Amino acid sequence: MTDTPIRLLLADDHPVVRAGLRAVLETEPGVLIAGESATGEDAVARAAEGDIDVVLMDLQFGRGMSGAEATARITARPGAPRVVIVTTYDSDADALRAIEAGATGYLLKDAPPEELAAAVRTAAAGRTALAPAVAERLMNRLRTPGTALTRRETEVLVLVAEGLSNQAIAKRLHLTEGTVKSHLARTYTKLGVDSRTAAVATATELGLIRR
Repeated sequence: MTDTPIRLLLADDHPVVRAGLRAVLETEPGVLIAGESATGEDAVARAAEGDIDVVLMDLQFGRGMSGAEATARITARPGAPRVVIVTTYDSDADALRAIEAGATGYLLKDAPPEELAAAVRTAAAGRTALAPAVAERLMNRLRTPGTALTRRETEVLVLVAEGLSNQAIAKRLHLTEGTVKSHLARTYTKLGVDSRTAAVATATELGLIRR
């Protein structure tokens, strides 16, 4: 066991959030705040310098690159630091996107300080750290795959929630209109609904998408 501290990069576009994370973590033994980034682009550049062990990454920056995109770019490099998403969004769509991008952990911003510190240490050790609510829902997806929405079904439903027509969704996702209708039909069956409005309401209630 070495005495080398875990070097953290705090990536969030809100100074108050970064200050809060710093206040919680800089008093933790064996943890060093090595830098802060206010954009996804800056987080990617800072992480590439090679002196960061764990990045605490916001999912949504006000402008530019998203947290998921920044995560994918950071984790694509050899010897990359671990990335833990710290966000207010707890939907399956957000969590899966982050995990697919290579995130080691996914926490909510209302997590207690001890959970945040534990997640940093868990990530630094190469293990996965998930918010309990997110972990439970992802486990449920694995246990009941027949009722879980696929990534494409989720993408279609998110665009339905934004008010797009089937034709507009088809154009956005480079699909045929018939394919969009097929995805929606399967989604209705899985959610036990028979309309776009009900599908969006049910998926939002289940935490599959966010409005």
